[in-house]
Amino acid sequence: MPTLVIHAPKRSGKRSFEQILKDSMGPGYIIFQGDEVAFYPNPKPCSRVVLLRNNNTKARAEGRLVKLTPDPKKTKTGKQRYDVYFADAKTVDYEYEKVNRCGVAVILAGNDC
Repeated sequence: MPTLVIHAPKRSGKRSFEQILKDSMGPGYIIFQGDEVAFYPNPKPCSRVVLLRNNNTKARAEGRLVKLTPDPKKTKTGKQRYDVYFADAKTVDYEYEKVNRCGVAVILAGNDC
């Protein structure tokens, strides 16, 4: 099943892992061109979201991807940001996932629902 991994960094001015989990929405993630097609405009019903915190207080939650919404504020270099909406997320045992410099990974293995 297609999975979108997003990282919630513990930095001042950024939403915390706990806040993103509570709101069921991660704001402003850059999903590289080509990777978004697995989820946008209509994610498959089996699409998943993994929310990570990879610092010294590691945490992980998993849920169902509801939708990606393009953020009107693009980066200075014109890259599209997406707000990531998810549902039914539960905290689970931590397991590392490698994310890119934007805090995102797209896992397409087992793409069938």
